[in-house]
Amino acid sequence: MATRRLLIVDDDPAFREVARALLDGAAFRVVGEAGTGAAGLAEAARLRPEVVLLDVRLPDASGFELCPALVGGGAEVVLSSIREAADYGPLVARCGARGFVPKRALSVEELLRVLDG
Repeated sequence: MATRRLLIVDDDPAFREVARALLDGAAFRVVGEAGTGAAGLAEAARLRPEVVLLDVRLPDASGFELCPALVGGGAEVVLSSIREAADYGPLVARCGARGFVPKRALSVEELLRVLDG
């Protein structure tokens, strides 16, 4: 299995730290982090990640708004939130994301399940 380059975009530094510790390894290499939507778009353009783990609620934008630009740049986007996917209805699929992982369920296995179906 090839290691995929991963960008974490989340406004919570503690969550970014946990996500990096959980995900950085054989399946994913965390290449960067960002705490806002604008910084996430800039880092995605600079780093060209294959996967973006994207928080639904950022201080300057929603993940749903950012997703099309990230997908258009060649990344697969997986949205994340402290809420459940059902809380967002069809917005996850409509924005172009590969899927959704609740923050409490984040793991390498869960992220791979969403990406690889």
